[in-house]
Amino acid sequence: MKKIATFLASLLMLMGVFAPATATTVQASSTKNIKVTYTLKKNKKQIAKKTLTLKKGATVTTGLKKGWKVTDKKGFISEIDGHKQNNKKKIYWTYTVNKKQVNVSADKKKLKNKDHVEFKLSKYNG
Repeated sequence: MKKIATFLASLLMLMGVFAPATATTVQASSTKNIKVTYTLKKNKKQIAKKTLTLKKGATVTTGLKKGWKVTDKKGFISEIDGHKQNNKKKIYWTYTVNKKQVNVSADKKKLKNKDHVEFKLSKYNG
C-alpha cells in the first residue's frame, strides 16, 4: 500500500511540475513570432504573395527583405525582385497595411500578428 501511495504522489508531483512548464514553454515561443501576409502588385496585377513568420516587433522592411530581394534607401523601397521604380515616369512603390495607407517609411512601421501588407508599383497621380 505504501508503494502505491508513493507512486501516486510521484505521479502527481510529475504532472504538477512538468505539465505547466511544457504549456508555458509552448505559449512563450508562440508569442515571440507573428505571421504577416505580403502581396506585391504591379499596377493592379498581383505578382507575388507570401505569408511570412517574423519576430514580434518586426518592421515592414524586415519581412519584405526576408521574402524578396529588395533595394531601399532610408526605409524607402525602390526595387523588389527586379521591379524598379521609374522616377521619370512617376512610377513608385507604395504600401498599405491592412488596406490603410501608411505615412512612415517601411523601416519604421512595426507589424502585428495577422497584418496584411500590400506593396503596389504604379503611377503616382498626385
